[in-house]
Amino acid sequence: MKRALVALALAAAVASTSAAAQLGVGPWRPTRGADIKPNVAYNGQFTFVRLRYGPPIPYQSQRIPWSHDYPDGEQHFMRIMNDVTNLKPRILESNVMALDDPDLPKYPVAYMSEPGYWFLTESEATAFRAYLQKGGFVIFDDFAENRGGWDYFERVFRQVMPAAKWIELDGTHPIFHSFFEIPDPLKFLPPYDQELKPHYYGLFEDNDTTRRLMAIVNYNNDISEYWEYSDRGFAPVTDTNEAYKLGVNYVIYGLTH
Repeated sequence: MKRALVALALAAAVASTSAAAQLGVGPWRPTRGADIKPNVAYNGQFTFVRLRYGPPIPYQSQRIPWSHDYPDGEQHFMRIMNDVTNLKPRILESNVMALDDPDLPKYPVAYMSEPGYWFLTESEATAFRAYLQKGGFVIFDDFAENRGGWDYFERVFRQVMPAAKWIELDGTHPIFHSFFEIPDPLKFLPPYDQELKPHYYGLFEDNDTTRRLMAIVNYNNDISEYWEYSDRGFAPVTDTNEAYKLGVNYVIYGLTH
């Protein structure tokens, strides 16, 4: 029943389509955004974790790529997770964590924005490798050929797993069917330059596609942009719904594999 009601649940979170959305023009953002809130203590409740690279910052800024869409993106997404699943996540609280934060392994699913600009210390690479190998699942999002590019991302990731091979996914992979049925994810276009062709890449244990998927990359796409502006009429309801469906599937897959 909850799946059948998803259209109502998601539509309640969004406004009608705006002229800006039709023109492919995103909202104007100030240089300084919301303050980065202190992390909440682990208590077993699902908590959205945003991964950061570089030093901590006191507030969200478009000049700090990993902070894009904070905190509205995760808050809106967690509200949808609460409405359509039995997960009962924290809605207004989330954590921003370094890749080598000793508490990161307590959280099975993590998210990174703009990995096309990321960089790692040796400590972060070692800790991040351990996180993935011990069962962590990571969503890389807000990432495109005109913003950082694939070659740079892959080169940096070799610090984490030198032998890793990213494998392109299509709609047959179970992650697109873990909660909602998304048979053709390639039809879902980014919120900005819709001339970009979306791709999905997966990282598997031992590079074996029959084993656990440890990470997924939304390349040439940005589902969190849809989440962030879902209450402002930035994009059509149908597109925003698809972005939420992808996010829900990712989290459910990460928690059950």
